[in-house]
Amino acid sequence: MKILDELGIKTDQLELYETAFTHTSYANEHGLTSYERLEFLGDAVLEQVMSEYLYKNTDYNEGKMTKMRAHYVCENALYEYSLKLGLNDYLRLGNGESLNGGKYRKAIVADIYEAFIGALFLDQGIETAKAFIYQTAIPCLENHTIDFFDDYKSKLQELVQTDKRSLEYVITKEEGPAHNRTFTAIVKIDDIIYGEGVAHSKKEAEQEAAKNALEKSASI
Repeated sequence: MKILDELGIKTDQLELYETAFTHTSYANEHGLTSYERLEFLGDAVLEQVMSEYLYKNTDYNEGKMTKMRAHYVCENALYEYSLKLGLNDYLRLGNGESLNGGKYRKAIVADIYEAFIGALFLDQGIETAKAFIYQTAIPCLENHTIDFFDDYKSKLQELVQTDKRSLEYVITKEEGPAHNRTFTAIVKIDDIIYGEGVAHSKKEAEQEAAKNALEKSASI
């Protein structure tokens, strides 16, 4: 597996990593085990490593450490870590999920980052898993290079409220089958469209629209 070669990982438990990339849709079609249990384990390892880092390298109080940890292990963050590594290229998806863009679905791509950590932990131990997290996630926390703020609507609301302007979200399009709908949302400030977002739920589409508007915040 190329990703293991790139990371310098030698293993005789390749099946662990294959499971880490196996979505339930593929598992159900082929009678295999999905990544869900590995994801559960990887989530715990990631939280432990992040918690230890914050405790040892900051003087933040409990509340701020909790907030910082949540910020860098949220779905948006995991999605970015995973994409940057190209983990989604190794996904094993069922036919339907593959045709519907599962390779780039945020929840799935985020999940496999944690599943990979779980596999790494079982195969190589905590120190190797920790080194992987320090290589792929900790730099973002240290440098604040990526904003994973996941409540863009609240942030936009705060910005607009200072000038007492009106803010409205409108779902403009719904596409796809019932089990895999895609929604398009726009956000309007004083009846002027400032952002657009597309996602698989209305709520997330509105968040994406708010994010798009905030990226243009100089014009708001």
